[in-house]
Amino acid sequence: MVKTVGIVGLGLIGGSLARRLVQREVEVIAWNHTERPYAAAREDGITCVDSLEDLAIARPEILFLCNPLKAMPEMLEQLSSVLDRDATTLSDVGSVKGMVRQQVEAAGLGDCYVGAHPMAGTEFSGFAASDPAIYDDALWAVSVDDTTGYQRFLKVATLITGVLENRIIVLDDETHDCAAAMISHTPHVVSTALINELSESPDRNIAAALAAGSWRDMTRVALTDPNRTRAMVEEDADNVEVLLRDLANRLTAFADELHNHDDAALTRFFEAGQPFRDYKARERELNESGNAHQFDEFGKSGESDKDERIAISIPESGWQHTFLDSARRGEHIIRFIQPWQVEVETRSKV
Repeated sequence: MVKTVGIVGLGLIGGSLARRLVQREVEVIAWNHTERPYAAAREDGITCVDSLEDLAIARPEILFLCNPLKAMPEMLEQLSSVLDRDATTLSDVGSVKGMVRQQVEAAGLGDCYVGAHPMAGTEFSGFAASDPAIYDDALWAVSVDDTTGYQRFLKVATLITGVLENRIIVLDDETHDCAAAMISHTPHVVSTALINELSESPDRNIAAALAAGSWRDMTRVALTDPNRTRAMVEEDADNVEVLLRDLANRLTAFADELHNHDDAALTRFFEAGQPFRDYKARERELNESGNAHQFDEFGKSGESDKDERIAISIPESGWQHTFLDSARRGEHIIRFIQPWQVEVETRSKV
Protein backbone atom coordinates (compact mmCIF):
# COMPACT_ATOMS: atom_id res chain seq x y z
CA MET A 1 0.00 0.00 0.00
CA VAL A 2 1.22 3.48 -0.86
CA LYS A 3 1.78 5.48 2.33
CA THR A 4 2.89 8.89 1.03
CA VAL A 5 1.77 10.89 -1.99
CA GLY A 6 3.05 14.22 -3.24
CA ILE A 7 0.79 16.74 -4.93
CA VAL A 8 1.96 19.65 -7.09
CA GLY A 9 -0.90 22.12 -7.40
CA LEU A 10 -3.82 22.44 -5.00
CA GLY A 11 -6.47 23.47 -7.48
CA LEU A 12 -9.76 21.70 -8.05
CA ILE A 13 -8.29 18.38 -9.20
CA GLY A 14 -5.14 18.36 -7.05
CA GLY A 15 -6.93 19.67 -3.98
CA SER A 16 -9.75 17.14 -4.31
CA LEU A 17 -7.26 14.31 -4.80
CA ALA A 18 -5.23 15.41 -1.78
CA ARG A 19 -8.29 15.60 0.43
CA ARG A 20 -9.56 12.18 -0.68
CA LEU A 21 -6.18 10.60 0.00
CA VAL A 22 -6.05 12.13 3.49
CA GLN A 23 -9.50 10.72 4.18
CA ARG A 24 -8.02 7.32 3.38
CA GLU A 25 -5.13 7.80 5.80
CA VAL A 26 -2.47 8.45 3.17
CA GLU A 27 0.12 11.05 4.09
CA VAL A 28 -0.14 13.88 1.55
CA ILE A 29 2.64 16.42 1.04
CA ALA A 30 1.76 19.32 -1.26
CA TRP A 31 3.27 22.34 -2.89
CA ASN A 32 1.32 25.10 -4.61
CA HIS A 33 2.71 28.02 -6.60
CA THR A 34 1.10 30.38 -4.06
CA GLU A 35 0.46 29.82 -0.37
CA ARG A 36 -3.15 30.97 -0.67
CA PRO A 37 -4.72 27.51 -0.10
CA TYR A 38 -2.27 26.40 2.59
CA ALA A 39 -4.27 27.37 5.67
CA ALA A 40 -7.37 25.49 4.50
CA ALA A 41 -5.29 22.57 3.23
CA ARG A 42 -3.50 22.18 6.55
CA GLU A 43 -6.83 22.15 8.34
CA ASP A 44 -7.72 19.16 6.16
CA GLY A 45 -4.55 17.33 7.21
CA ILE A 46 -2.41 18.08 4.15
CA THR A 47 1.26 18.85 4.79
CA CYS A 48 2.25 21.93 2.76
CA VAL A 49 5.87 22.72 1.93
CA ASP A 50 7.61 25.89 0.82
CA SER A 51 9.14 24.73 -2.44
CA LEU A 52 8.96 22.10 -5.14
CA GLU A 53 12.44 21.00 -4.10
CA ASP A 54 11.19 20.39 -0.54
CA LEU A 55 8.42 18.23 -1.94
CA ALA A 56 10.85 16.14 -3.98
CA ILE A 57 13.25 15.78 -1.05
CA ALA A 58 10.36 14.33 1.02
CA ARG A 59 10.55 11.32 -1.36
CA PRO A 60 6.83 10.55 -1.74
CA GLU A 61 6.14 7.16 -3.27
CA ILE A 62 4.04 8.79 -6.01
CA LEU A 63 4.22 12.43 -7.05
CA PHE A 64 1.20 13.73 -8.98
CA LEU A 65 1.71 16.83 -11.10
CA CYS A 66 -1.64 18.65 -10.87
CA ASN A 67 -0.37 21.98 -12.15
CA PRO A 68 -1.63 23.62 -15.38
CA LEU A 69 -0.17 21.92 -18.44
CA LYS A 70 1.46 25.15 -19.58
CA ALA A 71 3.59 25.05 -16.41
CA MET A 72 4.66 21.43 -16.96
CA PRO A 73 8.08 22.10 -18.59
CA GLU A 74 9.08 24.41 -15.72
CA MET A 75 7.95 21.92 -13.07
CA LEU A 76 9.80 19.07 -14.76
CA GLU A 77 12.98 21.08 -15.16
CA GLN A 78 13.01 21.83 -11.44
CA LEU A 79 12.28 18.23 -10.52
CA SER A 80 14.86 16.70 -12.84
CA SER A 81 17.79 17.51 -10.56
CA VAL A 82 16.16 16.73 -7.20
CA LEU A 83 13.69 13.87 -7.72
CA ASP A 84 14.82 10.52 -6.32
CA ARG A 85 13.81 8.24 -9.19
CA ASP A 86 14.34 5.10 -7.13
CA ALA A 87 11.97 6.27 -4.40
CA THR A 88 9.36 8.23 -6.37
CA THR A 89 7.12 7.36 -9.31
CA LEU A 90 6.10 10.45 -11.24
CA SER A 91 2.54 10.85 -12.49
CA ASP A 92 0.16 13.62 -13.49
CA VAL A 93 -3.55 14.34 -14.01
CA GLY A 94 -3.38 16.19 -17.33
CA SER A 95 -6.03 15.78 -20.00
CA VAL A 96 -3.37 15.40 -22.73
CA LYS A 97 -0.86 12.58 -22.42
CA GLY A 98 1.34 12.55 -25.54
CA MET A 99 2.66 16.07 -25.06
CA VAL A 100 3.29 15.51 -21.35
CA ARG A 101 5.25 12.33 -22.00
CA GLN A 102 7.43 14.18 -24.50
CA GLN A 103 8.12 16.86 -21.89
CA VAL A 104 8.82 14.27 -19.19
CA GLU A 105 11.29 12.49 -21.45
CA ALA A 106 12.95 15.78 -22.41
CA ALA A 107 13.52 16.39 -18.70
CA GLY A 108 15.15 12.97 -18.33
CA LEU A 109 12.35 11.58 -16.15
CA GLY A 110 10.75 9.14 -18.57
CA ASP A 111 11.97 6.06 -16.71
CA CYS A 112 9.91 6.88 -13.61
CA TYR A 113 6.76 8.24 -15.28
CA VAL A 114 3.26 6.75 -15.48
CA GLY A 115 0.61 9.04 -16.94
CA ALA A 116 -2.87 9.40 -15.48
CA HIS A 117 -6.05 11.32 -16.23
CA PRO A 118 -8.98 11.19 -13.79
CA MET A 119 -12.33 11.70 -15.48
CA ALA A 120 -13.53 13.99 -12.72
CA GLY A 121 -14.09 17.68 -12.18
CA THR A 122 -16.55 20.55 -12.28
CA GLU A 123 -16.74 23.89 -14.04
CA PHE A 124 -15.22 25.57 -10.94
CA SER A 125 -11.58 25.98 -9.99
CA GLY A 126 -9.30 26.47 -7.00
CA PHE A 127 -8.89 24.71 -3.67
CA ALA A 128 -12.05 26.34 -2.34
CA ALA A 129 -13.99 24.40 -5.00
CA SER A 130 -12.23 21.10 -4.24
CA ASP A 131 -14.31 18.17 -3.06
CA PRO A 132 -13.16 14.60 -2.40
CA ALA A 133 -16.55 13.40 -3.67
CA ILE A 134 -15.69 14.26 -7.27
CA TYR A 135 -13.67 11.03 -7.19
CA ASP A 136 -16.61 8.88 -6.16
CA ASP A 137 -16.60 5.89 -8.55
CA ALA A 138 -14.37 7.87 -10.90
CA LEU A 139 -12.70 6.36 -13.93
CA TRP A 140 -9.02 7.10 -14.57
CA ALA A 141 -7.17 6.62 -17.82
CA VAL A 142 -3.66 5.40 -17.03
CA SER A 143 -1.27 5.94 -19.94
CA VAL A 144 1.76 3.77 -20.58
CA ASP A 145 4.16 2.99 -23.40
CA ASP A 146 6.40 0.07 -24.27
CA THR A 147 9.11 1.30 -21.88
CA THR A 148 6.88 1.72 -18.82
CA GLY A 149 8.00 -0.44 -15.91
CA TYR A 150 5.24 -2.72 -14.65
CA GLN A 151 6.03 -2.15 -10.99
CA ARG A 152 5.80 1.61 -11.54
CA PHE A 153 2.48 1.13 -13.29
CA LEU A 154 1.26 -1.20 -10.55
CA LYS A 155 2.01 1.35 -7.84
CA VAL A 156 -0.13 4.00 -9.54
CA ALA A 157 -2.86 1.58 -10.61
CA THR A 158 -3.35 0.01 -7.20
CA LEU A 159 -3.43 3.41 -5.49
CA ILE A 160 -6.32 4.34 -7.77
CA THR A 161 -8.25 1.07 -7.60
CA GLY A 162 -7.42 0.26 -3.98
CA VAL A 163 -6.99 3.38 -1.89
CA LEU A 164 -9.17 5.70 -3.97
CA GLU A 165 -11.72 2.95 -4.78
CA ASN A 166 -11.85 4.10 -8.40
CA ARG A 167 -11.69 2.29 -11.77
CA ILE A 168 -9.05 2.43 -14.49
CA ILE A 169 -8.52 1.73 -18.15
CA VAL A 170 -4.97 1.49 -19.51
CA LEU A 171 -4.15 3.21 -22.81
CA ASP A 172 -1.29 4.40 -24.95
CA ASP A 173 -0.94 8.17 -25.26
CA GLU A 174 -2.28 8.47 -28.82
CA THR A 175 -5.42 6.47 -28.10
CA HIS A 176 -6.05 8.52 -24.98
CA ASP A 177 -5.61 11.87 -26.69
CA CYS A 178 -7.89 11.00 -29.62
CA ALA A 179 -10.60 9.82 -27.22
CA ALA A 180 -10.18 12.85 -24.95
CA ALA A 181 -10.63 15.14 -27.95
CA MET A 182 -13.91 13.37 -28.69
CA ILE A 183 -15.44 13.38 -25.22
CA SER A 184 -13.91 16.49 -23.62
CA HIS A 185 -11.91 18.93 -25.70
CA THR A 186 -14.22 19.19 -28.71
CA PRO A 187 -17.37 19.45 -26.53
CA HIS A 188 -15.75 22.41 -24.76
CA VAL A 189 -15.37 24.15 -28.11
CA VAL A 190 -18.94 23.34 -29.17
CA SER A 191 -20.30 24.49 -25.81
CA THR A 192 -18.36 27.74 -26.08
CA ALA A 193 -19.63 28.26 -29.62
CA LEU A 194 -23.19 28.00 -28.30
CA ILE A 195 -22.73 30.67 -25.63
CA ASN A 196 -20.93 32.87 -28.16
CA GLU A 197 -23.95 32.53 -30.45
CA LEU A 198 -26.29 33.60 -27.66
CA SER A 199 -24.05 36.43 -26.48
CA GLU A 200 -23.95 37.94 -29.98
CA SER A 201 -27.69 37.62 -30.63
CA PRO A 202 -29.82 40.79 -30.45
CA ASP A 203 -32.42 38.65 -28.68
CA ARG A 204 -29.98 37.25 -26.15
CA ASN A 205 -32.03 38.43 -23.15
CA ILE A 206 -35.11 36.64 -24.44
CA ALA A 207 -33.09 33.50 -25.18
CA ALA A 208 -31.56 33.60 -21.69
CA ALA A 209 -35.03 33.90 -20.18
CA LEU A 210 -36.22 30.82 -22.08
CA ALA A 211 -33.09 28.73 -21.40
CA ALA A 212 -33.80 25.59 -19.40
CA GLY A 213 -32.43 22.09 -18.98
CA SER A 214 -31.14 21.36 -22.47
CA TRP A 215 -29.31 24.71 -22.63
CA ARG A 216 -27.89 24.19 -19.14
CA ASP A 217 -26.58 20.73 -19.98
CA MET A 218 -25.15 21.77 -23.35
CA THR A 219 -23.31 24.82 -22.00
CA ARG A 220 -22.18 23.78 -18.51
CA VAL A 221 -18.54 23.29 -19.51
CA ALA A 222 -18.49 26.68 -21.24
CA LEU A 223 -18.66 28.19 -17.74
CA THR A 224 -15.13 26.94 -17.06
CA ASP A 225 -12.30 29.47 -16.95
CA PRO A 226 -11.88 30.26 -20.69
CA ASN A 227 -8.10 30.54 -20.40
CA ARG A 228 -7.92 27.06 -18.91
CA THR A 229 -10.23 25.70 -21.61
CA ARG A 230 -8.23 27.33 -24.41
CA ALA A 231 -4.99 25.88 -23.08
CA MET A 232 -6.53 22.39 -22.86
CA VAL A 233 -7.87 22.56 -26.41
CA GLU A 234 -4.65 23.92 -27.90
CA GLU A 235 -2.65 21.16 -26.25
CA ASP A 236 -4.68 18.60 -28.21
CA ALA A 237 -5.07 20.82 -31.28
CA ASP A 238 -4.48 18.25 -34.02
CA ASN A 239 -7.13 15.84 -32.74
CA VAL A 240 -9.63 18.62 -32.00
CA GLU A 241 -9.21 20.14 -35.45
CA VAL A 242 -10.01 16.83 -37.15
CA LEU A 243 -13.12 16.30 -35.04
CA LEU A 244 -14.38 19.86 -35.49
CA ARG A 245 -14.10 19.58 -39.26
CA ASP A 246 -15.91 16.23 -39.21
CA LEU A 247 -18.60 17.69 -36.99
CA ALA A 248 -18.95 20.80 -39.16
CA ASN A 249 -19.41 18.60 -42.22
CA ARG A 250 -22.00 16.51 -40.40
CA LEU A 251 -23.95 19.60 -39.31
CA THR A 252 -23.76 21.20 -42.76
CA ALA A 253 -25.09 18.02 -44.32
CA PHE A 254 -27.93 17.95 -41.80
CA ALA A 255 -28.76 21.60 -42.54
CA ASP A 256 -28.98 20.73 -46.23
CA GLU A 257 -31.24 17.77 -45.46
CA LEU A 258 -33.42 19.97 -43.28
CA HIS A 259 -33.63 22.60 -46.05
CA ASN A 260 -34.54 19.95 -48.60
CA HIS A 261 -37.10 18.25 -46.31
CA ASP A 262 -35.27 14.98 -46.89
CA ASP A 263 -37.32 12.77 -44.62
CA ALA A 264 -35.22 9.63 -45.05
CA ALA A 265 -31.95 11.46 -44.36
CA LEU A 266 -33.38 13.18 -41.29
CA THR A 267 -34.54 9.82 -39.95
CA ARG A 268 -31.06 8.34 -40.51
CA PHE A 269 -29.48 11.27 -38.68
CA PHE A 270 -31.54 10.84 -35.55
CA GLU A 271 -31.36 7.04 -35.55
CA ALA A 272 -27.60 6.76 -36.09
CA GLY A 273 -26.81 7.30 -32.42
CA GLN A 274 -29.20 4.66 -31.08
CA PRO A 275 -26.38 2.35 -29.90
CA PHE A 276 -25.21 5.14 -27.58
CA ARG A 277 -28.75 5.72 -26.28
CA ASP A 278 -29.04 2.02 -25.55
CA TYR A 279 -25.68 2.09 -23.75
CA LYS A 280 -26.77 5.01 -21.56
CA ALA A 281 -30.06 3.27 -20.78
CA ARG A 282 -28.17 0.19 -19.57
CA GLU A 283 -25.91 2.44 -17.51
CA ARG A 284 -28.91 4.08 -15.83
CA GLU A 285 -30.39 0.68 -15.05
CA LEU A 286 -27.12 -0.36 -13.40
CA ASN A 287 -26.96 2.81 -11.32
CA GLU A 288 -30.60 2.54 -10.27
CA SER A 289 -30.05 -1.05 -9.16
CA GLY A 290 -27.66 0.22 -6.46
CA ASN A 291 -25.00 -2.26 -7.57
CA ALA A 292 -22.17 -0.35 -5.89
CA HIS A 293 -18.78 -1.97 -5.31
CA GLN A 294 -15.92 -1.36 -2.95
CA PHE A 295 -12.52 -3.02 -3.00
CA ASP A 296 -9.28 -3.20 -1.12
CA GLU A 297 -5.91 -3.31 -2.88
CA PHE A 298 -5.19 -6.97 -3.70
CA GLY A 299 -8.26 -7.71 -1.58
CA LYS A 300 -11.67 -9.22 -2.11
CA SER A 301 -14.67 -7.29 -3.28
CA GLY A 302 -17.76 -6.45 -1.34
CA GLU A 303 -21.16 -7.78 -2.37
CA SER A 304 -21.66 -7.66 -6.12
CA ASP A 305 -23.17 -9.41 -9.07
CA LYS A 306 -20.32 -11.73 -10.00
CA ASP A 307 -21.87 -12.54 -13.39
CA GLU A 308 -20.92 -9.06 -14.58
CA ARG A 309 -17.22 -9.56 -13.92
CA ILE A 310 -14.35 -11.66 -15.16
CA ALA A 311 -10.74 -12.12 -14.15
CA ILE A 312 -7.98 -11.46 -16.69
CA SER A 313 -4.44 -12.75 -16.43
CA ILE A 314 -1.82 -10.25 -17.54
CA PRO A 315 1.25 -11.51 -19.44
CA GLU A 316 4.65 -10.18 -18.46
CA SER A 317 5.46 -9.51 -22.12
CA GLY A 318 3.05 -7.23 -23.96
CA TRP A 319 0.97 -6.40 -20.90
CA GLN A 320 0.29 -2.91 -22.27
CA HIS A 321 -1.53 -4.37 -25.27
CA THR A 322 -3.55 -6.77 -23.13
CA PHE A 323 -4.84 -3.85 -21.11
CA LEU A 324 -5.59 -1.81 -24.24
CA ASP A 325 -7.58 -4.68 -25.75
CA SER A 326 -9.56 -4.89 -22.51
CA ALA A 327 -10.36 -1.17 -22.66
CA ARG A 328 -11.51 -1.52 -26.27
CA ARG A 329 -13.96 -4.21 -25.16
CA GLY A 330 -15.50 -1.69 -22.76
CA GLU A 331 -13.99 -3.30 -19.66
CA HIS A 332 -12.91 -1.28 -16.63
CA ILE A 333 -10.35 -2.59 -14.17
CA ILE A 334 -12.02 -2.79 -10.77
CA ARG A 335 -9.24 -4.32 -8.73
CA PHE A 336 -5.99 -6.24 -8.81
CA ILE A 337 -6.59 -9.76 -7.54
CA GLN A 338 -2.83 -10.19 -7.53
CA PRO A 339 -0.09 -8.28 -9.34
CA TRP A 340 -0.58 -10.12 -12.64
CA GLN A 341 -4.32 -10.70 -12.48
CA VAL A 342 -7.16 -8.16 -12.54
CA GLU A 343 -10.90 -8.22 -12.17
CA VAL A 344 -12.75 -6.26 -14.83
CA GLU A 345 -16.32 -5.20 -15.33
CA THR A 346 -17.89 -4.27 -18.65
CA ARG A 347 -19.00 -0.68 -18.13
CA SER A 348 -18.65 1.21 -21.42
CA LYS A 349 -19.63 -1.13 -24.25
CA VAL A 350 -21.55 0.85 -26.87
